Amino acid sequence: MSLSPLPEPTISDVYDARRAIASHVHRTPLRRVPGLCESLDADVWVKHENLQLLGAFKVRGGMNLVSRTSEEERARGFVTASSGNHGQSIAYAAQQFGAKCTVFVPVGANPVKVASMRSMGATVVEHGPIFDDARVQSEIVAREEGMRYVHAANEPMLVAGVATYSLEIHEDLDDIDYIIVPVGAGSGACGASIVSRYLSPNTKVIGVQSDAAPSVYLSWKKMEGPTVDAKMETAAEGLATGSSYDYPVGMLRKYLHDFLLVSEDNIQQAIVTLIATTRTLVEHAGATSLAGAESIRDQLQGKRVVLIASGANITIDQLKTVIAD
Repeated sequence: MSLSPLPEPTISDVYDARRAIASHVHRTPLRRVPGLCESLDADVWVKHENLQLLGAFKVRGGMNLVSRTSEEERARGFVTASSGNHGQSIAYAAQQFGAKCTVFVPVGANPVKVASMRSMGATVVEHGPIFDDARVQSEIVAREEGMRYVHAANEPMLVAGVATYSLEIHEDLDDIDYIIVPVGAGSGACGASIVSRYLSPNTKVIGVQSDAAPSVYLSWKKMEGPTVDAKMETAAEGLATGSSYDYPVGMLRKYLHDFLLVSEDNIQQAIVTLIATTRTLVEHAGATSLAGAESIRDQLQGKRVVLIASGANITIDQLKTVIAD
């Protein structure tokens, strides 16, 4: 596959996105966490997107994209595929604009996220064992029914929307050495890279992915050529894709300082650590940034570090398993 011709969002697009979504989302807190400062021997801050509306950063992108669509597109309705948080964002935005929304999810998807989507009026269809099966089916339905298809990553307005949390970070804190971001499809890391490039060029953005679903990492590591597919065995549904996509990978190859893989065990431990130190809930994907930081603690010593807690939508059963393990 050739690289996507879609335009990269600019910093102006990010400021425009903030104006578009300001009345629909929260400005989330950026907090210094003494327990993490001590354990990592660094100046550690957490961007609490786990306290965002719907419990995840994705709502920023969904609102920005849907707010920019035409009346004709809204009349046709929206269809997308999601492991959960992206679907919530499109369902919420569609509801705000009175549009229909259908979300395809893998069989057995996170029931908290599925219930949230349905409560906002979305039609949720379970299809296939993994996200990529649901994605293919959503594309078929979009073509057959003429709905506006929303890809989870190949959408400039999604990236511009989620980049607004990074805009808030740089407005709230100076002299940031590292921003560490969980990577599913890559929109959050792309947004952080774009904003940091314009507002704080010395800030290094590091992506983190589970070694049980490393497709984006493997595509980034090649630095050129087609993206690659890989195994998908992670419990972190926010990271649960076996495919990577040209559009976000192209930006990550250009702008990302480094990319880390962490184990499922380390992600689980990071959930417990974040609950203990921040007194907030964080889902598997949202804890991946801390797991990544712990894997390079020597590099971070004495530095100012921002960890992205990207979501809070962990189920009671998941939480019980994490604590028991």
